[in-house]
Amino acid sequence: MTTVGTAPPPPMRLRELAFGAACAAAVRAAARLGVADALGDRPMSAEELAAEVKTEPRPLRRLLRALSCHGVFAEDEHGRFAHTGVSRLLREDDPNSMRDVVLWCTEPWTWDAWPLLDEAVRSGRSVVPDLYGKDFFAYLHQDAPESAHVFNRAMTRSSEQSARDVAAFLDLSEAESVVDVGGGQGHVLASLLERYPGMRGTLLDLPPVVANADPRLREGGALADRARIVPGDCRTAVPAGADVYIVKNILEWDDDSTRRTLQNIIAAARPGARVVVIENLVDDTPSMRFTTAMDLLLLLNVGGAKHTGRSMTERLTGAGLAIGSVRPVNPYLHAFECTVPGDGPARAAGA
Repeated sequence: MTTVGTAPPPPMRLRELAFGAACAAAVRAAARLGVADALGDRPMSAEELAAEVKTEPRPLRRLLRALSCHGVFAEDEHGRFAHTGVSRLLREDDPNSMRDVVLWCTEPWTWDAWPLLDEAVRSGRSVVPDLYGKDFFAYLHQDAPESAHVFNRAMTRSSEQSARDVAAFLDLSEAESVVDVGGGQGHVLASLLERYPGMRGTLLDLPPVVANADPRLREGGALADRARIVPGDCRTAVPAGADVYIVKNILEWDDDSTRRTLQNIIAAARPGARVVVIENLVDDTPSMRFTTAMDLLLLLNVGGAKHTGRSMTERLTGAGLAIGSVRPVNPYLHAFECTVPGDGPARAAGA
């Protein structure tokens, strides 16, 4: 029977950390093999599961034993394995499934990049151009289409899940129009339009992204008559004149991209418009272990960074926005409620 032990002494804890790749690989293997999908509501032996997922029983038991040490699956006194709250999230059919996110965080390029973290720390820049001869997204879409597909699925799943929280959090009852800046496939926008039937919305993101926008927003969709889809780059221009601009999880790029995006929003917005910036923070929050890991991954792949509350505040106020409040949306997202003061385009030109 495998159990989750108590906190180990420091030497063993350091060994465990050094073997962290084994844990990531085990979670990835379970996701790719479909073990969580094969395991139902009753405990199953490794032999039964191996027959379902077409593996050898002995190595599968070793994989399950390793995962059970981390609370992913549980082994009973008869050597059978059962679901835990964590392992159920690896199922495709779970409403809160994180299978795609797990695969994205462990894609082949990550195993090339992580060993070069010391180089990224020395230089302060992405290691991807040295690895693959091009920047991260060019590599992803040109040379690694399977990883690009995994990325899109993971972002879609994450957006669907967080969209519900954002729509419940934001009070847009006084707004007539909203722009979702760099809004991906538009799940946040669709959720907001559903909640506020008198509001119109615009989705801005890169052409390949909005080409796969939420069906509710596209022609023939339930929200299409109130939605506009704009292919474009927020670092170049942003649709003008909206009451509210939402900026979610895109200001973690390099500083120049962040600065240009904020300037474009201010140039496009009318005085008094709301700008709601929603980000993961690396301050002392319940999600700090995950967010600090993502912070390092951003350094590796795009030369970006997660923000602290202070660094986010500095960038927003430095761009010319007035911050009214900072509040948690959920355990891993914070919303900066901002206002565009003065004369938007004139001020932005001098920012």
